[in-house]
Amino acid sequence: MSEEIQNFNQGIIEEFRANHGKVGGMFEGRDLLLLTTVGAKSGQERISPLAYQRDGARMVVIASYGGADKHPAWYHNILANPKVTVDLGDGAFPAAAVVHAEGPERDRLYARMAEAMPQFAEYQQKTERIIPVVVLEK
Repeated sequence: MSEEIQNFNQGIIEEFRANHGKVGGMFEGRDLLLLTTVGAKSGQERISPLAYQRDGARMVVIASYGGADKHPAWYHNILANPKVTVDLGDGAFPAAAVVHAEGPERDRLYARMAEAMPQFAEYQQKTERIIPVVVLEK
């Protein structure tokens, strides 16, 4: 991850924590969570701010990486260790990350996210990879 992205994410993380899960700017009014994973290579905790949507009791996040041709680092981390921590702004809890890389469930969940946040439809159009959907379950 570039230093520019790290600094951007760190600013969001700090604002999220200072305001109990609320942030402004381009993410104002969006549902965000902080996903803590264990680095696949480093073994160190990594925090990623992510847009999410609820699907019943589950939280759904998309490994879009802005439509890049590669998966984000957090996605590789959950493949190596699906035990994660989720912070919705009012406290953190352990969760299991379940990957839906393809199939009807992935398509349904991705379509719901793209309907709520159209940039996700754009991200899929920017890349040939099928962008995975990740379900976070308590």
